[in-house]
Amino acid sequence: MSRIGKKPVAIPSGVEVKIDGNTVTVKGPKGTLSRDFHSDIEIKLEENELVVTRPSDHRVHRSLHGTTRSILANMVEGVTNGFSKTLELVGVGYRANKKGNTLVLNLGFSHPIDFPQPEGVEIEVPSTTQVIVKGIDKQVVGQVAAKIRSYREPEPYKGKGIKYSSERIRRKEGKTGK
Repeated sequence: MSRIGKKPVAIPSGVEVKIDGNTVTVKGPKGTLSRDFHSDIEIKLEENELVVTRPSDHRVHRSLHGTTRSILANMVEGVTNGFSKTLELVGVGYRANKKGNTLVLNLGFSHPIDFPQPEGVEIEVPSTTQVIVKGIDKQVVGQVAAKIRSYREPEPYKGKGIKYSSERIRRKEGKTGK
């Protein structure tokens, strides 16, 4: 039995959950999230907890069990607290600023990169070398942060590029290092 799938998802006060067949809608102080889940996995609301059960121990059902529970927990967490990812720009002349709803990145290319702010995500620039991506959907926040990072991934020799604040770059010695 899946250890993660067995755990019930606690629903804090102020969060409203509606289950309609295999569609779950979670409404909280930060917003509303809705998602369709696989029809074989059963989701029940019992005493302010979401319980996820599977019909059998088939490989597909086992894989969906823990995943479904984790997605539900992330939905509840997102509408109550939200998610954020912090990116750091490392390199001489690497800068970020915001013009309206567009993130403008200067990353050593011959042109600045304009990144429009997607729907459901908020991008903040507290300093010229830091970008914070916030939102209620964990998947969308991670995808937007990964897209911004992909414009100039950190390289292992000088460490220049866009990195997550928690990321540690493994450095290599150059040609002269033996």
